[in-house]
Amino acid sequence: MNTFDIVKTVRLTEKGTRQGEKLNQYTVVADRRANKIQIRQAVQELFKVKVIKINTLNVRGKARRKRTAQAGTTSTWKKALVTLKDGDKIILT
Repeated sequence: MNTFDIVKTVRLTEKGTRQGEKLNQYTVVADRRANKIQIRQAVQELFKVKVIKINTLNVRGKARRKRTAQAGTTSTWKKALVTLKDGDKIILT
């Protein structure tokens, strides 16, 4: 897997924005097969920052219904909380 396959996007939420300001943490959507070492290398290569710590968790898909009889689930995905060195930031535009 290359770096663009491992790190899919940076999630922008209210909680994530507060974590970025106070704790210098960012939430990244990663490939489900990627481990912490691969995610660390991909974030450092893509955003040119120094990663101190990574916490990962698998988010299960939720059950959803469409109209009357169509039932399904949303996709399962991996969330990675990336803590950066003081002074480093991921610029989101």
